[in-house]
Amino acid sequence: MPTDTITKPRDLSYAPSRAARELSLKRGEFDLAVHLGHIRTLPDEGGGGRRVPRSEVERLHSSEDFPESLRKRVKTVGAAEGAAVMEVSPGRFTRLARLGMVAPVTFYLNRYRAVVWLYLAEELREFAAAEAHIPLLNARMEAGLRDLLGEGLDLRPRNWRARHLGFLLRQTEDPWEQAGAVAAFLDPVQVAEIVPDPYERSHMNRFRPGPPAHGVPGSPAAQLTERIMTAEYPDEIGWFRAELAAEVAAAREHRPAPRPAPRPAPKQPHPAPEQATAVPAGPQPSRGLFGRLLRRNHRPTGL
Repeated sequence: MPTDTITKPRDLSYAPSRAARELSLKRGEFDLAVHLGHIRTLPDEGGGGRRVPRSEVERLHSSEDFPESLRKRVKTVGAAEGAAVMEVSPGRFTRLARLGMVAPVTFYLNRYRAVVWLYLAEELREFAAAEAHIPLLNARMEAGLRDLLGEGLDLRPRNWRARHLGFLLRQTEDPWEQAGAVAAFLDPVQVAEIVPDPYERSHMNRFRPGPPAHGVPGSPAAQLTERIMTAEYPDEIGWFRAELAAEVAAAREHRPAPRPAPRPAPKQPHPAPEQATAVPAGPQPSRGLFGRLLRRNHRPTGL
């Protein structure tokens, strides 16, 4: 007798590694495509991270010029190649990036633990093609901008943080997850000031993502990555603090953070039954000779 095959939800989706192969992408390209919103993902009902629906893979397969079109949207370049894309010198490109004119999309640490910023090639082409940007590419840089660079201004980490927050929020669905994503850019002391309740803070930290993995935890490379992840400018810190307070308030309204069940009040011990104290009811008749003499002395007179 034929039996119907039950299709499980996991059978309708791919794990990230399998989805990357199906889309002819390297794992780094796949992760970036997900972050940029080019590939839709769903939470794994089994708690194993996120998965890619089969329908999403089929949609991308049917797009024009697949997979080159998708690869083009996630192609990243460093400063030297980025300068070539924009047809400027590497020095000018770096100055534009430090001023925040172009924003990095990711970074890595080279063998000397120096930060190497990467940019979307497609965005650099669009920036260079804009007529309003021609003076920035060709003309002498304004004195005010040169002064900022002379003072050491470098907005690349800040611009990456703003972009990375968008990546993290795009993958969240629960308000406590959103609060955890914002908290990832503040140091623990700042977070404790805004979320003083230890149970709320503990629940939120379950969803707090760490910085991109670079080196083993506690290593100099990991510490450098953590510093890049943490907001540093006063106005930037103020913005993240305000956002965290708003996200936590929304999360409280959506669902209070779990707390341990209240302990029952300790039972009071029952008082021990009081010992009955014998109260003499009066002189009791004595037995023997002494008793007879005592009774004789207590005979009523006049009888």
